[in-house]
Amino acid sequence: MRNQGSLPAGGGATYRSNTYTSLLPWQVRERRFQPSRLGRRGLDPDEVYAFLDRVAADMMALHAEITKQRQENLRIKVALRRWQSEQAEGGRR
Repeated sequence: MRNQGSLPAGGGATYRSNTYTSLLPWQVRERRFQPSRLGRRGLDPDEVYAFLDRVAADMMALHAEITKQRQENLRIKVALRRWQSEQAEGGRR
């Protein structure tokens, strides 16, 4: 069952459908599971939470890299536009 907690506005890029909101690192880190019922086997909660912390850390690193790449793309686009404007102005003279 998915975490039913509230999502921040603009919860990330949607890539599956308009109704699917990307999972964010804090959602993975804060996800808690119900303990198994008596007499049933369950997972070791410490192991589950350690794994979720690793997943969240990896997600944070990926989000940081995506942000860095977007900033670099923007810097390149701005430089290209500036160069194109300079070339267009030089051609008018």
